[in-house]
Amino acid sequence: MNTLIVRPFSHLRERVDLDLTTFPYAILIDGLDECQGEARQAELLAAIRLCLLATNLPFRIFLASRPEMAIRTALEPGGHLHRVANHLRLSDKYYAEKDMCRYLRRRFRALSPRVGNPQWFTEKDINVLAEAASGQFVYVATAYNYISQPRGSPADRLKIVLTWTPHEGQVARPFEALDRLYANILLAAKEAYEAVDTHRGRDFLMLFRTYQLNSTQELPWCATRQYDLALLSSLLGVEHNALKILISDLHSLVTLEGASLRRYHKSFYDFLDHESRSKNLFISCHRVLGYIERRRLSYIIKYPWELESDGWGTLGLFLLDAGFWMFSFEGDDLDHEIVEFTQKGGWNKIDKLLSLARQKSFQGLRDVHWSNLVWSLSRFAVDLNNRKPETAAILNKHVEKWLRDIEVWRL
Repeated sequence: MNTLIVRPFSHLRERVDLDLTTFPYAILIDGLDECQGEARQAELLAAIRLCLLATNLPFRIFLASRPEMAIRTALEPGGHLHRVANHLRLSDKYYAEKDMCRYLRRRFRALSPRVGNPQWFTEKDINVLAEAASGQFVYVATAYNYISQPRGSPADRLKIVLTWTPHEGQVARPFEALDRLYANILLAAKEAYEAVDTHRGRDFLMLFRTYQLNSTQELPWCATRQYDLALLSSLLGVEHNALKILISDLHSLVTLEGASLRRYHKSFYDFLDHESRSKNLFISCHRVLGYIERRRLSYIIKYPWELESDGWGTLGLFLLDAGFWMFSFEGDDLDHEIVEFTQKGGWNKIDKLLSLARQKSFQGLRDVHWSNLVWSLSRFAVDLNNRKPETAAILNKHVEKWLRDIEVWRL
């Protein structure tokens, strides 16, 4: 930076006696996040601060980048660029629908000679695409790149983009470039997360998908409510601020608002929800349910029920959530875990938890919740009997007891 920029301009000013204000003095740096590694990104930001901003040269610096950790750290309060930078968060405060419409209108008009009809698109088409972009220009740029491909009709491809929903066997890939971008961001975040010693052995994608589905309430077990982050983190066996750590390198796609993830762009969640788009990064709701259920079974075995803290009742509800158990116990997906759970006295733990719940009479576990749980376990025992009769027999004994208890409790 000193050799190529600072010294030559200092030489011009001091020895040639030129007025530097007559020179174009804006330096534009695009794609700062594409510098490989956070250390390189931080190094470049430090060089800009020390060489360009701390001197008496008339430079104005314009940086464009996804908000990676090194960049956010420099710009946030306490960062070395915080007081000297004006941070424009495009995803938060800047809405570019008018710019997008203008961009698409101009580009589509340029395609009219190919189509042979200047009326091949409508203003409604443009507005639909701009609205679907959710403030992210990359969406409309990707859509236009697909529509304008030379080996195809722009009018036909516009119809595909406007009505496109991914499914198995889908031939059209209008957002293939956008999907590659999402995949690369996720893979980079996964690599950075799992490289930390304390995170090794964790599945970054599974954890992120679990939190994401909890935020959107798209899992059967949270269809009517969203679970507290601390509670969910405890069950998953991660630190209480795990979600904040998980999205450290995903701030160009999502942000954390209270206990929820907020996505900047609808197409990112579409990408996560459809295997035809996310391919080997796809994690289905069913897999997340199985993962949560395994964690739940393990947690019940380990949890010290003798502790009588004020918060145990909420945790107990979470562990006994009837809706979740009903949807999770399907087929033989969890047979091995259920057998191990039974051998380690898991149903005795459930029995103890139900007894504590009745004694505590904490709100939430009403008779309907208890009944739904017991009836779902009863149906599961019938299904399990064909595969693991010994385990099913043990479960049935508990179910019969709980059914009697329900009748007593109701009376």
